[in-house]
Amino acid sequence: MRIVNLTKEATENILENLLKRSPNNYGDFEGSVAEIVANVRKNKDEAIFEYSKKFDGADINADNILVTEEEIKEAYEKVDETLLNVMRKALVNIRSYHEKQKQNSWIATEDNGAILGQKVTPLQRVGVYVPGGKAVYPSSVLMNIVPAKVAGVDEIIMTTPPGRDGKVNPSTLVAAKEAGADKIYKVGGAQAIAALAFGTESIPKVDKIVGPGNIYVALAKKAVFGYVSIDSIAGPSEILVLADETANARYVAADLLSQAEHDEMASAILVTTSQKLAEEVSKEVDGFVAELSRKEIIQKSLDQFGYILVADDMETAVATANEIAPEHLEIITVNPFETMTKIRNAGAIFLGEYSSEPLGDYFAGPNHVLPTNGTAKFFSPLGVDAFVKKSSIISYSREALQPIYRDIVQFAECEQLTAHANSIRVRFEDKKN
Repeated sequence: MRIVNLTKEATENILENLLKRSPNNYGDFEGSVAEIVANVRKNKDEAIFEYSKKFDGADINADNILVTEEEIKEAYEKVDETLLNVMRKALVNIRSYHEKQKQNSWIATEDNGAILGQKVTPLQRVGVYVPGGKAVYPSSVLMNIVPAKVAGVDEIIMTTPPGRDGKVNPSTLVAAKEAGADKIYKVGGAQAIAALAFGTESIPKVDKIVGPGNIYVALAKKAVFGYVSIDSIAGPSEILVLADETANARYVAADLLSQAEHDEMASAILVTTSQKLAEEVSKEVDGFVAELSRKEIIQKSLDQFGYILVADDMETAVATANEIAPEHLEIITVNPFETMTKIRNAGAIFLGEYSSEPLGDYFAGPNHVLPTNGTAKFFSPLGVDAFVKKSSIISYSREALQPIYRDIVQFAECEQLTAHANSIRVRFEDKKN
């Protein structure tokens, strides 16, 4: 891996390079995606079936687009019992973590007799997109469905691309069943997003769409936002390890590569105060890459978006981490909890040398659907809040309104909204007060 001395100029150059990965730079594909979305909106199932044949090579129709109970039963027979048990253990942790995020409706009575509150209501129907393609992601199935179930969503619709045989990967189906998906449809890509957003003869319209995907999926989510809600427009995966001289170089190298293997656009960065650690990590990375199964993808990722940055001090290192605002941040320092207090921007924070990123991906419980490409400066991980909406509650009696109604009238008249003012004034026009 390239080793760079951390300067202001170097940081700016790196940030500029990383931003090339942003979905905001996918403009070349927007026309194609817009065409797909418009076609599905107009022609519904007919368009979906055509795209399934064109892009997935699968003969999907109204009779086989919905995954049947028989197909799910067959999937259980194909999934290793040990893997099923691991999924169930992970589900316990994921569910337990998200249960702690639940918010309740509340009502408060003010001193003047007014009643104010907030009503928390689960969304009625949510769409979960699960990608296929280069890998299979049953872990993403769990992470997207469980918080929706915990939130109390009435109906969870999942879509995922089929193989040429018209079937869905068994581990994906089993994960969906275990997590609590209500219906699973065999459709992928931008056409799946459009179907969820607008509805077709086979697929019902949803209120919100969540889940990761390729460029086409990301742009389709962007295109339908406003017709439905979305979680985010996710970019490629990324990890930043913040380490001092106490870190184990072999552990750090292994952790960096855990994200570089996702795809060629993934980013892996080490920021350290130790030149010695930087050189050791670079050497360990070379050794690992030579023996790992996805070495070609990893090497392209490192060549394009991999960095080892050497900072003069921890203050500079922390400032750089906050500026990059990584999706995954590992802190491997002499006192990681103290270092964490200085972190402002990160999707998920892993503390200590035994808290490697894959622990969060699969098992610990916090959600692995995280903000990318610097959006951790203003976005949060997927959670229960993503699947509820909140309504304000206001109840005033005449006695509560009377002392302040003139204030409201004045505010409304200041904005020249006389009907607003009248709506308040009319309630007291029969009294001379």
